[in-house]
Amino acid sequence: MTHHAISSPVLPGATIGVLGSGQLGRMFALEARRMGYRVHTFSPDTDTPTGQVADREVVAAYEDLGAVREFARQVSVVTFEFENVPAATAQAVAEIVPVRPGGEVLHIAQNRLREKTFLANQGIPCAPFHHVRTLSELESALAKLGTPAILKTAGFGYDGKGQVRIHNRSEAASAWETLGGEECVLEGYISFDREISLVAARGINGDFAHYGLIENQHVDGILDLSVTPPLLGTEQVNIEAEAIAITRLILEALDVVGTLCVEFFLTSDCKLLVNEIAPRPHNSGHLTLDAHVTSQFEQQLRAVCGLPLGSTERLRSAAMANLLGDLWEQGTPNWASVLALPNLNLHLYGKEDARPGRKMGHLTALAETPEEALQRVQAARHALLSPSRALLRLLQ
Repeated sequence: MTHHAISSPVLPGATIGVLGSGQLGRMFALEARRMGYRVHTFSPDTDTPTGQVADREVVAAYEDLGAVREFARQVSVVTFEFENVPAATAQAVAEIVPVRPGGEVLHIAQNRLREKTFLANQGIPCAPFHHVRTLSELESALAKLGTPAILKTAGFGYDGKGQVRIHNRSEAASAWETLGGEECVLEGYISFDREISLVAARGINGDFAHYGLIENQHVDGILDLSVTPPLLGTEQVNIEAEAIAITRLILEALDVVGTLCVEFFLTSDCKLLVNEIAPRPHNSGHLTLDAHVTSQFEQQLRAVCGLPLGSTERLRSAAMANLLGDLWEQGTPNWASVLALPNLNLHLYGKEDARPGRKMGHLTALAETPEEALQRVQAARHALLSPSRALLRLLQ
């Protein structure tokens, strides 16, 4: 357990560096700018979601360590908005300014095998797994774990990429081929009742704050809907304290300074299993922008700047619906119809190219109860389909 040298906090007016330039960085930059910070973003892409709202968009490869060091010299502290930043990049930055959370967190989180091994070593419940390097290792792992099972590349995919389900042992060879014979992890299949997540943050002095449980529904491996508080049965209510304890343990064991999300499976017999950890703000926490006193992005900013963590009080029940590129298939969504609805917030990420499965934005609905918020956000998303398109959808 390392203790961060408590240096003086990075105060408003300073410049924050962000490695990565997607929508997570965009929402972080908007919160940072609201509080008077400047934001520089670094990624290989141009006119990015983060770059559109940052003070400066640096375009270079993560492997270009000269450009990385130059970027670091212009800022007071660096954070990241996605895991897959090469370790050498984080290391080069760390030689010049603090990187929070540190590179060791990235190293573990960007590889499923290291992540699973870390969880198992901490005694944290997760799905049974085996390390698989060859087809014969896959076959013997299947013999031990049984089927169905899920084969995942050890290096991270996201949104359901880099994984294949194996229904019976005869599918082993084709599954191995599908993932290109890379180093993999075979996970036992978990029959779960629901998926929940906990977004939390840890400050530079070890302070801890969390947002309460959020319930998530996925479609094709991509988050579709989130609602808080979750729609749990009475027997499931006591799991929140356990989820908080596990999340806190993870934050402390990894010595995280920043925001982190833990995704859990809740089994039908009320057991919590960790599915994965994301050492950054998370899609399921987007509703904190509208439903909580301090959003997950402001919390990340406060933590990495060495400021006190903000209040995570929930103001109202909320539900979030992702807007994927598929919504644009028949033309521009009907924004006017949605903006006419009360208690609804639209967030668009400034992405030009609406491809199917691509996260283009989200809607958040607020209400007195989670059920009502969920109903409201689904109705709103449906209203985005113009009348003729909604009819088409009904006829299909």
